[in-house]
Amino acid sequence: MANAIITDAQARMEKAGEALQRELQNIRAGRANVGLLNRVEAEYYGAMTPLNQMASIQVPEARVLLITPYDKSALDAIEHAIYASDLGLTPSNDGTSIRLVIPQLTEERRKELAKDVKGEAENAKVAVRNVRRDAIDTLKKQQKANEITEDDLHDLEDQVQKATDAAVKNIDAIAKDKEQELLTI
Repeated sequence: MANAIITDAQARMEKAGEALQRELQNIRAGRANVGLLNRVEAEYYGAMTPLNQMASIQVPEARVLLITPYDKSALDAIEHAIYASDLGLTPSNDGTSIRLVIPQLTEERRKELAKDVKGEAENAKVAVRNVRRDAIDTLKKQQKANEITEDDLHDLEDQVQKATDAAVKNIDAIAKDKEQELLTI
């Protein structure tokens, strides 16, 4: 039972790192990235559909995204969805595909985005610490119910702490990589 608690805590801590990576994909680094359009949906035959299911999204150049719809009638809907999104990009429609040019970031904007990355990383660390607290509380309840001994409790708390340290180290590495990407011209 106690090992299941630790395994569950480790899995939840890993999910915090994965969530951070997904969140950081949405931060533009001045380079084209297919992940920028993951949250954009367009109306297609009455249903909101993700762009990656309606079109081929490619990166022909370092700062250009090329969106080619599978159905040419969806071109206008895709263009309107991009305008309505929070990307702040202006699509260029040539009749068969849409080009999105990612503007070069200023140094000031890069530093701002680096601060955002640090904030997201801190949120992920808070989530990991919450998982640690929940796991330790559950272990203490088991100890009070005489399901585990006090020595086992200390050993298990150490294991939870080691898992927490590993998760925090992973989050720091993810954040550092994204900051490096942002601050590199």
